[in-house]
Amino acid sequence: MASKFAQLLSDSRRALFTMLGIQAVIWSVQVLNWLDDYGLSQEFGLRPERVGDLPEMFTMPFLHFSWDHIVSNSWPLFVLGFLAAYRGMRKFLLASLVIVVSGGLTVWLLESPNTVTAGASGMVYGYLGYVVLRGVLDRNLPDAAVGLGVAAVYWTSLVGVLPVAHGVSWLGHLGGLVGGLAAAVLLRNQAAPKPAPAPAPADSRSALLKELDDLGL
Repeated sequence: MASKFAQLLSDSRRALFTMLGIQAVIWSVQVLNWLDDYGLSQEFGLRPERVGDLPEMFTMPFLHFSWDHIVSNSWPLFVLGFLAAYRGMRKFLLASLVIVVSGGLTVWLLESPNTVTAGASGMVYGYLGYVVLRGVLDRNLPDAAVGLGVAAVYWTSLVGVLPVAHGVSWLGHLGGLVGGLAAAVLLRNQAAPKPAPAPAPADSRSALLKELDDLGL
């Protein structure tokens, strides 16, 4: 028990520093982007249907279009990212990759032409889906409780996956959410195989054979 708690504490510390580092990068990029009159968002945001723009799905989450935009994404990204990472960095990194690709491809395939999409909100929705579903699939009571709490706090945000708000990439939100749910399924803990039953002792088998022989079987 003590070793498990120590591992959880170590993973939580690593998750905290990881999310602080990501926030530092996002805000540093925002300052440069603002000084450039948001030219970075225009240049490295994701444009639909352009094959050459596909790599921008990996730069898109670090770019925003205004200070309000980055502020609205930063807090939920930090909280949900930490909750997605505190059980281990390997699964967190793989989940992040699935979310980035799912959200990016959804935008690239389905968004209106001549639009540029940027922002970390797709990652926010992805981590939301991942955290809510992970504990249920892993049958982990603490993680399930965390997921239930997250669902209770953020359930109203799910309206963001619907095409109801002007100027918001609901497709990016939807793609990110689907990616998070898919990551929870793909990265779920596999049930340990049941051990094979131990063979009956030799003397027990001999006694059974003798009884069958006495019965003429």
